[in-house]
Amino acid sequence: MSRSFLSKRLTPARLAVLMTAGLLLAFVAGPARAQDDPPRVVAVGGSITEIIYALGMEHLLVARDTTSSWPPEVEALPDVGYMRALSPEGVLSVSPDLIIAEEGSGPPETIEVLRGAEIEFVEVPDTFDANGVREKILAVAAALDIEAEGRALADQIEAQLADAMAAIGGTSPRVLFILSTQGGRITASGTGTAAAGMIEMAGGTNAVTAFEGYRQLTDEALLEAAPDVILMMDRSGDHAASNEALFGHPALGLTPAAENDAVVRIDGLLLLGFGPRIPEAVARLATALGTAGG
Repeated sequence: MSRSFLSKRLTPARLAVLMTAGLLLAFVAGPARAQDDPPRVVAVGGSITEIIYALGMEHLLVARDTTSSWPPEVEALPDVGYMRALSPEGVLSVSPDLIIAEEGSGPPETIEVLRGAEIEFVEVPDTFDANGVREKILAVAAALDIEAEGRALADQIEAQLADAMAAIGGTSPRVLFILSTQGGRITASGTGTAAAGMIEMAGGTNAVTAFEGYRQLTDEALLEAAPDVILMMDRSGDHAASNEALFGHPALGLTPAAENDAVVRIDGLLLLGFGPRIPEAVARLATALGTAGG
């Protein structure tokens, strides 16, 4: 590789930022790197990490963020924190040359410090459709200077996704994605989210279109949504409410989903990551919604 991040050294600008972050000692004590050494890469965002593995470039990774949990072996790497709450100290402690991050990573002041340290920071757009996955793969490959490999992987995933979507039938159940049930309050997806994009790709209809993003729903809004299926992440905490607890809610209990005890739970990173496993995610959700093979 011949990218600029391979030749970065302890420049005055980087030195000043590291001193501000209180990390000068750790940086100086770190291993010296020759100019032709491979870059030390930090992946921020579960889909970014998955793409790097799918490209066969995992040997470059020196750290990952908390959302990066697939493949399982990535959890052996140092964790620099949650992608939207990164600290300069956590990231700089692993002496990265290149940070590849999903759009929305932050906070902004941390990104400013990292850029000021003359660390190459690549933000990858996150669009929740088939083309968005392709563009994400190409962006990660370009950051690693392996464009040809990126195109090959993008073509492969695109073909697999087309096959998965071709198997979707004509039914279109109304699906409500619930992010949280904390305190008995239902926080659900509107439009413009990964959940909404995945529901549509799997042949469902997003049950809430009155707003963009995630919001708490009133009882009236839940009744108006009238979901046939509840979709949730297969996780712990507020995401782990049993069917009985869900439909014990006074409004959810009156929906068609309650009548049929219809709840689908899928691993959050698989379901919402929009990474190289998206063909699997679409196929699994379509099957669970009963829209596959119809």
